[in-house]
Amino acid sequence: MLTRRLILLLAGSPTIQRFVRRYGMRLGAARFVAGETLDECVQVLGRLNQSGLMTNTTLLGESVHDEGAAGEIVEIYNRILDRIARDGLITNPSVKLTHLGLDISEELAYTNLRRLVEHAAHLRNFVRVDMEDSPRVDPTLRIYRRLHEDGFTNVGVVLQSYLYRTENDLARLLPLRPNLRIVKGAYLEPPQIAFPRKEDVDRNYVQLTERMLLEAGFTAIATHDDRIIGWAIDFIERRGVPHDRFEFQMLYGVRPALQLDLVRRGYRVRVATPYGRDWYPYLMRRLAERPANVFFMVRNLLRG
Repeated sequence: MLTRRLILLLAGSPTIQRFVRRYGMRLGAARFVAGETLDECVQVLGRLNQSGLMTNTTLLGESVHDEGAAGEIVEIYNRILDRIARDGLITNPSVKLTHLGLDISEELAYTNLRRLVEHAAHLRNFVRVDMEDSPRVDPTLRIYRRLHEDGFTNVGVVLQSYLYRTENDLARLLPLRPNLRIVKGAYLEPPQIAFPRKEDVDRNYVQLTERMLLEAGFTAIATHDDRIIGWAIDFIERRGVPHDRFEFQMLYGVRPALQLDLVRRGYRVRVATPYGRDWYPYLMRRLAERPANVFFMVRNLLRG
């Protein structure tokens, strides 16, 4: 946890940011980001699909503060949906509400997300709404609930096990039979609102996932943790959870052998495969989640 906090703090350093933006792709960022353009990303999505993996994709970026720019992001995502349909990819978009204008107004984010979800429904696709840092949890859940009440079933949301509040958030969502992704959490939060110890985060993750598998409409188990994956498989098989009510989700470039092994064992696996020029914040959160990735990039640096 200390290493994670240190990486997230260093992520704000202008010197480190300039260095990583200049050399990051060459040093190994391309392992975690599927290119800077949609064409580059589509090639990666196709390869993953051919190997039996489902995918989602995200146009990297967040915290848009201009209404016109937020509208342009919606149009880009609609074009992504069109490209997915045209190429027959087993892929759905995953979006951040700050990218759609949440920091301008909640109503704008709702309107923009609704446009995207409507277009996805027309193409028989699905939109996952990512969860961001703690101040944005309430508006994100309100917007998700509004869309569900509007009759949209092709939209899901994310809960984070490191927040104390998530147990109550889950209880309030379950009557909707929601489509949920459970993650541990990738933002730097104070101990007043988030578990500071990894073992507590993991314990809460397991408890939340157990309830989701039994009571939610669909559960995306997003983890690379062998112990949690083993627990989940044992729980699913013992309790007879239908295989069409859950899937495992992992990140592009992280434990690809495990992803393929789960597919061979008959489990659905979806790989989060982002792209875009604004990849620096995403990369730093991935390094913070798994410090071994830092050593991977350092090795590439030392190799010259």
